[in-house]
Amino acid sequence: MAKYDILVEQIRHQIQCEIWAVGDKLPSLRKQAETSDMSLMTILNAYQILESQGWIVSHARSGYFVAPKIQYANAKQNHSDTAIHTTENVDINDLIFDVLQASRTPNIVDFGSVYPDPTLYPRLQVNKSLMAAAKTMPTSSALDNLPPGNKDLRKIISKRYAAQGINVHPDEIVITAGALEALNLSLQAVTQPGDWVIVESPTFYGALQSLQRLNLRALSVSTHPRDGIDLGSLKEALQSHPVKACWLMTNHQNPLGCTLSDEKKAQLIELLAEHNVYLIEDDVYSELYFGSKKPLPAKAFDKQGMTMHCSSFSKTLVAGFRIGWVAAGKMALPIQKLQLMSTLSASAPIQLALTKYLSTRNYENHLRQMRRKLEQRKFATWQMLRTYLPATVNVNYSEGGYFLWLELPENIDAMDLYHQALKENISISPGKMFSVSKKFNHCFRINSSFECFAVEERAIKKLAQLIHNSMARG
Repeated sequence: MAKYDILVEQIRHQIQCEIWAVGDKLPSLRKQAETSDMSLMTILNAYQILESQGWIVSHARSGYFVAPKIQYANAKQNHSDTAIHTTENVDINDLIFDVLQASRTPNIVDFGSVYPDPTLYPRLQVNKSLMAAAKTMPTSSALDNLPPGNKDLRKIISKRYAAQGINVHPDEIVITAGALEALNLSLQAVTQPGDWVIVESPTFYGALQSLQRLNLRALSVSTHPRDGIDLGSLKEALQSHPVKACWLMTNHQNPLGCTLSDEKKAQLIELLAEHNVYLIEDDVYSELYFGSKKPLPAKAFDKQGMTMHCSSFSKTLVAGFRIGWVAAGKMALPIQKLQLMSTLSASAPIQLALTKYLSTRNYENHLRQMRRKLEQRKFATWQMLRTYLPATVNVNYSEGGYFLWLELPENIDAMDLYHQALKENISISPGKMFSVSKKFNHCFRINSSFECFAVEERAIKKLAQLIHNSMARG
């Protein structure tokens, strides 16, 4: 049992025994940390779980308090009857296009961005590698970098897997034009139009766009901001539909931020193997962890070769370079053939530049600095949101990545908030982008990778004001 689960059980039992009475204030995060061997983040996770379950409530600038008994009694019974949502015709691309285009407005405070703050990238070092690659690029480079991609780059990626105890031969790796191409090619390799594909609910909007483009049908399975995908509902979906593939983010999921435990990843792999279903693992955020150890991918538990592990350097180095890969195992050759019919190959100069850069120690040094800054900024943004937002707005915090998932009262439409915020030159990512149902219309995602200067604080204050106004109108 995780430390935060232990604390959750402890406080829940204390409330049931009336050691903490209705209305009592719980110890602050720092006070709780002083009297236990738990970190602030562990305690914060525990308090958020208790809040989501209705046991406690938070008040801005005041802390956490024991909720009225009726609130947590109802919370225990309120199990969603929509854990699985079926959609035969995914149609979401127009909305996503409009939202992404709007975020390009000059001088906008871009909380809706999918990429981290570009000032966190080691641009000078990577550009030097690019210049060096351009000067020394052999005439045969175009052929050398055709699928499956630059051999030296694939060897470097293979060694990074080996550092986690995962054996992936370089020949199993296909270099792609970003992670999204790796994911799309993987999906295309194992499905036909009309097939059922499982995605999370909510899920990364790129998955929904891919299903729409390939004319696939979606089975959306309930996913929790802390625990990740509901394996019970996943099992039910696998039993009730002829599923061909499952597209999941197992680490620092977008938009929720959740990471599956190793135990749950192993159970996931076992469950999919029972039904002979391929896992397309979207793992672009795993390098952006806050603890001492990089989380394992679900692929680490796969003994059947049914997992296609996709990632990229877009979230850690330079977004515009668009270099990703898939550790495809036995599907490597079919994916290469599909790539030849689409983009032909990833950029040869960029592959060479990344090979040069990754051959140095600069990347690890950069990652350590980037993780530290992201952790500081994410916590600062969370604190600021909690300070200015109404107590009824739930701000989900996770240890890794740079997204915060906010849940408004269910009668508030986040699309309305999105349009109001745009008029104030603030972008957010409304929950409607991440689902084919209406279940998350009251939610939105915020990018917390930007330093909280006066401009960002004013934007958060304005968002809070807009939310207060929406709630007052009811």
